[in-house]
Formats: sequence, structure tokens, C-alpha cells
Amino acid sequence: MNNTVLNCYVVDDSSIQRLAIVKLIENHPNLKLVGEFSNAIETKAAIKDQNVDLIFLDIEMPILTGFDLLDDITEKPGVIFVTGQTKYAFKAFDYAAIDYLQKPIKKDRFLYSVERALLAHKLRTEMIEDRGDFIFVKSNLKKRKVYLKELKYIQALGDYVKLITEDDSLVVLSTMKSFEQELPAIDFLRIHKSYIVNLRKIEKFNSKAVELGTEVLPLSRNRKTELVEALSQF
Repeated sequence: MNNTVLNCYVVDDSSIQRLAIVKLIENHPNLKLVGEFSNAIETKAAIKDQNVDLIFLDIEMPILTGFDLLDDITEKPGVIFVTGQTKYAFKAFDYAAIDYLQKPIKKDRFLYSVERALLAHKLRTEMIEDRGDFIFVKSNLKKRKVYLKELKYIQALGDYVKLITEDDSLVVLSTMKSFEQELPAIDFLRIHKSYIVNLRKIEKFNSKAVELGTEVLPLSRNRKTELVEALSQF
């Protein structure tokens, strides 16, 4: 038996529909209701401070639709759309929805959706574990998870530092010294007063610079010997 328990939100402007879904959740051993909301605005505010695995989400709601809510969420949980309209089905899957339930909800169809949600959660968890160690950094007033395998280098920018990953960049209020102490020395080395590099990303180097693909970073003269020793472990 699957012992996974998913923290759930129910978001629907109809109190009757919310109650129907809440009862189904409360009777399911793998689901835990942690919040119910009548609109997307309240949901958006609450989701910042709570770990939510799955949202049962209505689409047509006042002011902000269910789609609008998802557009405003950076790290999206699993989503099962619950709506009386079939016309949104194709658009729903553009949002990587786990399922699309049509009102009124039938129990067997609900149970099938939950099985899909549990499988999606398992796959997501395994993928995260495969990505390895990570750190949290605060950027634009939000805590962001950065996987060390994907972090290419860090650049000093006055009172800030810039983290360059495989597909993104983040500006963080911090010091190079702070990151030098936090990052594992086996994988990261400060090669210049303004740069810390992921040693595993280095493709070429000479006495003046290191190359990470198309990017070239300066190398301090007094760091070359240390770089050679660090790279020898690989």
C-alpha cells in the first residue's frame, strides 16, 4: 500500500462544490486537506507559506481564474482541474495538469485522478533526488532552491552576488566569502576575487582564464596552482 500523503488545497468559488471535494479528500488515506479557498487571490497568498503537493482547482472564478493563479506561481504543485466546462480541457494540459475532472464529480473518477497524482508525485520526488544537493537563496524576496550540480559559477556584484546556473541567473544580497564557506570545497573554488567556479563545469583553462563552454572567466595568478590541484581529483 502506498503510504504517501499529499497535502491538498481545494479552490472553488462554489461552497457546495468545495464541500463535495473536501469530503472525498477526507475519506482518502493518501490525501490531507490543508486549506480550502473560494478564490485564487487568497490561494496565491497562502501558498507562499505552506507546503502544498496538490491543488483541486476550479477554472472559472471571479477576478482571477485558475489559469491566472498558476501563471503567478513560481514553483507549481500538482494540479487537478475541477470544472463544469469541457471547453478548457486542451488548455488545462498546457499547464501540465495531472487530470481534468468534470462536475459533478464521480467517486471512481476522483480515485483515478488521485492515483495519477500519487504517481506524478513519486516521479517528481525521484527526479529531485537525482538532481542531488541544493542550497536555498533569497532572490526578489523569495526563497529559491539552487541545485549545486546546475550551478556554474558565482560572480561578485558589489554588495550582491550573481549565481549563474545551467538555465537561469539569480541576484542575491550576500558576500563571496559567505558562499565560499557554504559551498563544498571539493566542487567549488574561488579562482578570482570576483568569481567562484564549479570545478566540474570547467572545460579548458590557461594561466589567465578558465572556460565553461562559451563563457570565459578570469583566473588570478596566485590561484592557478590551487586550481590545478583541485582539478586533479577528477
